[in-house]
Amino acid sequence: MAAKPRVTIVLGTRPEAIKLAPVIQEFRACSALETRVVLTGQHREMVTQVMDLFQLTADQDLDLMAPRQTLTHVTCAALQGLRDDFQAFPPQLVLVQGDTTTAFAAALAAFYEQIPVGHVEAGLRTDNLLDPFPEEANRRLISQVAQLHFAPTQRSQANLEASGVVGRAMVTGNTVIDALLRMAERAPELTDLPIDWAKQRVILATVHRRENWGDRLRSIAEGMLEVLESHPDTTLLLPLHRNPTVREPLQDLLGDHPRVVLTEPLDYDRLVAAMKGCTLLLTDSGGLQEEAPALGKPVLVLRRTTERPEAVDAGTAKLVGTDSASIAQETARLLDDPAAYDQMARAVNPFGDGLASGRILQAALDLLVT
Repeated sequence: MAAKPRVTIVLGTRPEAIKLAPVIQEFRACSALETRVVLTGQHREMVTQVMDLFQLTADQDLDLMAPRQTLTHVTCAALQGLRDDFQAFPPQLVLVQGDTTTAFAAALAAFYEQIPVGHVEAGLRTDNLLDPFPEEANRRLISQVAQLHFAPTQRSQANLEASGVVGRAMVTGNTVIDALLRMAERAPELTDLPIDWAKQRVILATVHRRENWGDRLRSIAEGMLEVLESHPDTTLLLPLHRNPTVREPLQDLLGDHPRVVLTEPLDYDRLVAAMKGCTLLLTDSGGLQEEAPALGKPVLVLRRTTERPEAVDAGTAKLVGTDSASIAQETARLLDDPAAYDQMARAVNPFGDGLASGRILQAALDLLVT
């Protein structure tokens, strides 16, 4: 038993690193707890970039990333490595974030060791077990073994209560807003990119989700090309995911267009700068549906479902799917109709006030320090 209660925070991907960075900062600043950070290595360079940006270090790196890795590999390797770490450095609480395979494996490994689990960003649901895959199943499975459920919104809390989870479900807001607001204060200018930010309207796009691979990815790219052809004052900025299944088709389809800027994944501070400078976003990312509205940017979601219906209800995001014609039509509407644009840009972001990490810390203290 540690002299002070030990909390182990596990992460493996870039989104987890971004959303857990302010949590790690809060916990490490608390003298009543010992905080241990474990990386699984599900992603490599992208996680390191975020950790460096927030001046964070890990206590352990399982380094499990493999070329063209499978879900089975990540799950099995993370389970084994985390079991060993939890036995060597027994925590009194394990924190996981979101719905990644790392988060699921960490929650399961902690459950097997009978360690309480706290789930950051709990309660998101599409109610379609295969969309997004495997995230919808991951977050549901985590909810069944967690004891502290940190819901970003009241709807997420209601989802948890409706499913009869064990433990305490509370609304904290989403920690991504904490990270965004801290980073927005010091985001750099992107003068190195071949974009005239003063003369061009920039569409920031990201695509990576497994369910959009293949034909859907081609349709998304074709929709983007239609927008560029009909709006010569627009530039598409598309940071490419490192997965070659996503990266290579987008390079083939978009790489030759003079107003398409393909880049490596942007460090988080540069991504925030791009969000601040762009006109609107096209994305299948979950986090960007939460972040961009905090900066007053409309989001068109390249998916058929979303586990963040609060954004759609609030009017900050709109589901447009993956059909090229729909993408082109909805993007053109925002570019051509100032009233439609302003309605989305000025809608109130439902995902929090930037104080979620402090609320999560207090809940951990309530559990561990009495």
